[in-house]
Amino acid sequence: MSQEKLRADIQMIQRILPHRYPFLLVDKVEEIDGTSSAVGYKNVTMNEPHFQGHFPGTPIMPGVTIVEAMAQTAGVMVGVALEQMDKEMLIYFMSIDKCKFRRKVVPGDVLRMDLKTVRGKPGGKVWRFSGVATVEGEMAAEAEFMAMLDLPKEDA
Repeated sequence: MSQEKLRADIQMIQRILPHRYPFLLVDKVEEIDGTSSAVGYKNVTMNEPHFQGHFPGTPIMPGVTIVEAMAQTAGVMVGVALEQMDKEMLIYFMSIDKCKFRRKVVPGDVLRMDLKTVRGKPGGKVWRFSGVATVEGEMAAEAEFMAMLDLPKEDA
């Protein structure tokens, strides 16, 4: 039996993630396949605060924010799959491995983030994900990372 793939617009993302401007780094998430995989998008714009200093005259999205955007995509995927809307779920980085940067990401780019769950299951606290971020089909970054989900206690 095939399950319809889900999506999350910015309003849904804000109901799942605690992040807000200037640190909300994913604009929409599509192709959510349960807790298995998802595709996130970040529209990179010149008005983001990190471009004031990274680097003046040659704005480049910091690599750590690319990895954070991938992690937020994973958080939305799990949040949608586990129905965590409006439940104040928190997610904490535990590790970042096999991280490589392949291309600059600059204002005007649309960053596409393909995420897969390597390890994790509903009810589990520790999850491992792999992600690849691309711009127009060209790899910008890749990483594996672990995160701990701090799910709110259900009301008894």
